[in-house]
Amino acid sequence: MTTIEMKAFDKVACDAFDFDIGALVSAVEPETPAIDLTCEPEDAEGCFGRGLVYSAGAGVAVDLVEAHKWFNIAAMRGHGEAARRRREVAELMADAEIGRAQRAARDWLKSHPDAPIAPARVAA
Repeated sequence: MTTIEMKAFDKVACDAFDFDIGALVSAVEPETPAIDLTCEPEDAEGCFGRGLVYSAGAGVAVDLVEAHKWFNIAAMRGHGEAARRRREVAELMADAEIGRAQRAARDWLKSHPDAPIAPARVAA
């Protein structure tokens, strides 16, 4: 990712919550993620938060594949902002990376069959 792409992406991540992501990152120790990554997210909001952490590099290295994966799962669980964030992240990724993220999301959902998934919306 180029410096220009990172600056554009940082703006996208900051706009997600209308705050300065630098303040969040400086509020945690450099090697400490902003959320606990050792436990599984329980709901769409937890998945969305994990996507934000990976997309902004809040205590972890920026990982757009992981960010896309978690935004994808959050969107499937009904999070209102997740699909938009997933699209924004995808614009910064190569097709192969998007494919890896989609496979990772499918694999996670298969291994967590009890996780609630939003019902499919049918167009009228």
